Amino acid sequence: MGLRIIMLGAPGAGKGTQAQKLAAAYHLPQISTGDIFRKHLREGTELGKQVQGYLQSGALVPDELTCAIVADRLQAPDCANGYILDGFPRSQAQAESLDRLLQERNEKIDAVIEIDVPDAEIIERLSTRRSCPVCGAVYNLKFGPFPHEDEKCDRPNCGSHLVQRDDDREETIRERLKVYQQTTRPIREYYEKKGLLMSIPASRLGVEALFSKIEAMLAQAGASRSS
Repeated sequence: MGLRIIMLGAPGAGKGTQAQKLAAAYHLPQISTGDIFRKHLREGTELGKQVQGYLQSGALVPDELTCAIVADRLQAPDCANGYILDGFPRSQAQAESLDRLLQERNEKIDAVIEIDVPDAEIIERLSTRRSCPVCGAVYNLKFGPFPHEDEKCDRPNCGSHLVQRDDDREETIRERLKVYQQTTRPIREYYEKKGLLMSIPASRLGVEALFSKIEAMLAQAGASRSS
């Protein structure tokens, strides 16, 4: 039993937001490799030191390192009845590694949801994004959510000044999109051949409208919310 979903899409396409909503609706953990990496960066761990250079340049963290992190996370008790993979796999090698891991666990992926947004729209979205360096909250100065006080975090007991992450600067975004097209996008064919891919055109589509489309596709595939 359980529901195991992979979220695909270029950086800034909205994978994280939709993964969060799916996790809440279906009572599943959202597993974001980006969040895991940034946590280690904030805490200054050895892993954080290893990935810092890759994230700042827009390059992908090596497959071996990423797969080891995900495999460790899937051992947690909250993953026993399913999970939402947000930002993993990002290459065919990672997809094949995940297949081997799932086979060992007698599990399978139920759906691969691709959120398809044009590059120009993604650059516009990400270059106006701001993040809280203390608690990790994310805002957008053009599209929302907007901070109530200009460029300061709204979360209780925080109020930290918001920053633009290095990987949200336009030159880095363009490099990330280039890497995505070369390395990550080909895995859509990998999952399409398996009959798992659900691709959703999402240009200028609001968060709730997009979520409704995703839920409709999952329902057609036989997935339902747990009570």
